[in-house]
Order: sequence, then structure tokens, then C-alpha cells
Amino acid sequence: MYEFNDLFLLLKSQQALVNIQTNEEERARDLVSRCSIKLGKEVLQWSVTRGVVVSATGQPRLSMRVGTESGPAPMEADPREALLEISRSKTPGIYMLLDFHPFLDEPFIIRLIKEIAQDHSVNGHHLVFISHDLKIPAEISSLTAQFSLSLPDRVALQKLVLQEAQIWRLKSGNKRLQADREAIELLAENLIGLTVADSQRLIRNAIYDDDAISKSDLERVQQAKYKLLGQNGVLNFEYETATFGQVGGLQNLKAWLNIRKSVFLGGHESRPSKPAVKGVTPPTELDNPKGIMLVGVQGSGKSLAAKAVAGVWGVPLLRLDFGTLYNKYFGETEKNMREAISLAEVMSPCVLWLDELEKGVSSGDQDNGTSQRLLATLLTWMAENKKPVFIVATANNIEALPPELIRKGRLDEIFFVDLPDAVVREQIFHIHLAKRNIDSDGMGVDELAQLSEGFSGAEIEQVVVSALYRAHAEQGPVSKLDMITEIQRTQPLSVVMSESIDRLRLWAKDRTVMANASPDQRD
Repeated sequence: MYEFNDLFLLLKSQQALVNIQTNEEERARDLVSRCSIKLGKEVLQWSVTRGVVVSATGQPRLSMRVGTESGPAPMEADPREALLEISRSKTPGIYMLLDFHPFLDEPFIIRLIKEIAQDHSVNGHHLVFISHDLKIPAEISSLTAQFSLSLPDRVALQKLVLQEAQIWRLKSGNKRLQADREAIELLAENLIGLTVADSQRLIRNAIYDDDAISKSDLERVQQAKYKLLGQNGVLNFEYETATFGQVGGLQNLKAWLNIRKSVFLGGHESRPSKPAVKGVTPPTELDNPKGIMLVGVQGSGKSLAAKAVAGVWGVPLLRLDFGTLYNKYFGETEKNMREAISLAEVMSPCVLWLDELEKGVSSGDQDNGTSQRLLATLLTWMAENKKPVFIVATANNIEALPPELIRKGRLDEIFFVDLPDAVVREQIFHIHLAKRNIDSDGMGVDELAQLSEGFSGAEIEQVVVSALYRAHAEQGPVSKLDMITEIQRTQPLSVVMSESIDRLRLWAKDRTVMANASPDQRD
């Protein structure tokens, strides 16, 4: 209803040129036609295949000429001739120009459009461009209004789900559809950001797949939604997210995230769950969590922790690939960043994983200022973003990051992920042995944890993998001896790069929160 009023007022205020960039052509045409009725003007549409026709009847309005042997072809299929006919017409009308974008690089056409717009007070004509991608030339940009079709909100999407459920019920002979209110609400929530047509198609897929609407449909809907939104390689959708059961240690980080989970998923409507204390006024509104930065030693579990946040919170995980973000053409890198941010907002609530952030926004003298412009784009969005997009930034070299990015307020907290201690190493051994269906009994995991001092989680995993290869080559079961042999053969990063790690620990000591709990903090 609001978009109808907005477009009607736009046309009523004598706006001669309107650009509607959308993939929902049918919906846009219907909206313009409804406005024309209220304005009392005839509405016509042009396409390169049919020329100018009356929208309501689909019959040719303007003159025809004889075409090829296949039949007559409308003269006005030529965009020049169509615009000339429009400019000569004395009857005010609204002309919908469908997919006109290929012709907007011709000087004659641009000039003709400009003259039609400038003569609006005389001819009363409106030109409405409807296309999936149309860039208005500079010569007529000041005369053109941009109009966007609104996307259905949560309430409208719930109505769509119920409508499609009713249609299914009628087609199936009043068969009962297996669905509950929670599943319907979750399905509608996951469709936010899609057009009406795309939402209807995904709803039908969910219903007709198993004659039900259930939580099992949500993952497929999310994957289809991501593909529909124009995956361009800058953002990667992580289909499998880890749970905290697959992450050893990180007790402080886990506790921090658990405290904020309900607020993030509930948005600004979240309220304290504990009863009010006499004389103490509870907060009525909580700020949505912005995100965290994970700094630490390579292989210590930062990437797995990022996946775990999304897995435990039950939201999509999008990983920003800085390698594909950069483009050699001026301005394209920043455009890629803006498109990635827009996609993350549409996919919200979600986790946006900025992996190895220092490689994307660190200052450099050889990129003609691209990294600085990229950083400015990111910082502006972080300051203004109101959508539930939780950032998890990971970095190995904190010194390469600009200070304006890591100061308090940009993100909620900076966690330092250190090498695991003996207790956590034992947990990691159990996790990777269980993952490969190896019974840890008799493996002496506590002894393996002691022998692997200074090992990262990634290095412990490789010990298990290498031991399996050794056992396979010897055609026997993996043994404790195989594990010890691989530990002794491994030179951990903590030894190879001890100076760098010590320097990183010194920097993090008073600037970050330890992600792993110290021994005296554990129960």
C-alpha cells in the first residue's frame, strides 16, 4: 500500500522520468497501471518485441507497418521511432519502457528522452523505465526519480506462507498440512530479503517436498536464498557450521557469547529474563551485539570458533573472501564490499566472518589508496549498521591492522586465542580421535597431551591424521606408539616462530581478553 501511494505521488507531482530497477516486472507493471487509473491517464508499454501497446488490452495502439514473411511488425519496436511517436502524441500518457537499458548509450535517444521530460508541462507524458539493471545517463539523471519496489516484511511473508498452504490444501483435496506456528514464523523469517515471486517459489518447494512445513526446510531455504541473491564469489556461504562440542577450550569466549545469544537473536525486543529487583530499574532496551575480533597464533582455533558462533546461534555463516574482493578497476573493490555488506544484511540474522582481516584492510603504498577506501567503507557500515549482522574478525598479525579498526566501540571485544594448555590439548585429542571413530581408551590421551606441549589445535589434528596414515601403511590399528612417534616428528610453530609468538603474547597481555580460561578459573 505504501509503495502505491509513493509512486502515485511521484507521478502526480509531474515527475516525467521514473526508473524502477527490479526483477519483478509484472509487479511493477501492475503498480504503474493502478496509478494510471487514479491519475486518469492512459498507460501504455513498450518492448523491443511488441512495440508500443496498450497495457490493459495488449492491443497495438500506434501505427503498424508490414514486416517480414512471418507477419506484421510494429514500427514502434524501434526505440527511436517509439520515442518520436510519444513526443508527437498530444494525449497525456504513462509509457512503461521495458528493458530499455541497451539503448541508453545513443546520443539521439538520450536527447529525445530529455526533450520529452522537459516538455512534460505541455504533453503530460511520463516515461517509466522498468529493467533489472538500468543506469541512467548523466544527461537525464537530474530529471529522473529512482523508485524501488519494497520487499515483503515478516507479516506479509507469513501471509504468503498461509496463502500457499491454503492453495496446497485445495489442490490436495483438503488434506491436512503438517505445520506449526513456530515453523511458519521461522520460514517467513528466513525469507526476509527476497521478492514476493521468489518467496512464493521457495514456500512451494518447502511444502510440496514433504507435504509439511518444518524446521528441516530452513537450511534448504537459506541455501536457495543465498543463490538467488546473486552470489558473486566475494562472500562464501558456509553450509556446515561447527558446534562448540568441536572446539576445545575457549571457555571465556563461550561464556561471553552465551550471555549475548538471546539478545542477538531477539533483537531490540529482548528483555531481561530475571525478575525485577526492588529499587532497581531493569534496562528496557539492549544494544545488539556488534561482533568480536579473534587474535592469536595460527592454528589455535580462531576459524573453528568463528564457525561455532554461527552453529550454536543457529544462523547462517558468511565468509568474506578478501582475495576475490579486490579488483583492478578503480572503484570496483569498494563496490564489491558494498555488495557483500548488502548481502549480509539481507541474510541477517547472520554471522559475517572477516577471515585474516589484516590482508584486506592493512595500509599499503602500492594499492593507490584502495585499502584506505575499503577500510572507510567498512568502518562507516559498522558505525551505522542496525541489522543483526554479527562480525567475527580473525587476524594473525594485529600490528598490521589500522588502529581505528581495533579501538573499543568498533567491535564489542578483542579475544586472544593462545596455544592450548594441557587440559585443552587433552580435549582436542579426544575430539579428533572421536571424529575419526578411534577409541581413546588405552591411547593414554593425558600422556599425549603432556608430550605435545606447545602444539596448536591444528598441529594436534595433524598428529592424529599422520598416525592414521602410519597405521594404514603398516596394515594395523592406530596405536599410542604411532601417536607418540608423530608428536616427536613434529616441530610445532611455537618453536619455529617463538620470537613472533612471544611478541604477540606481550601485545595481547593488557589489550585483550583471554579466550581460554586460566586453570584457576576452571571449575
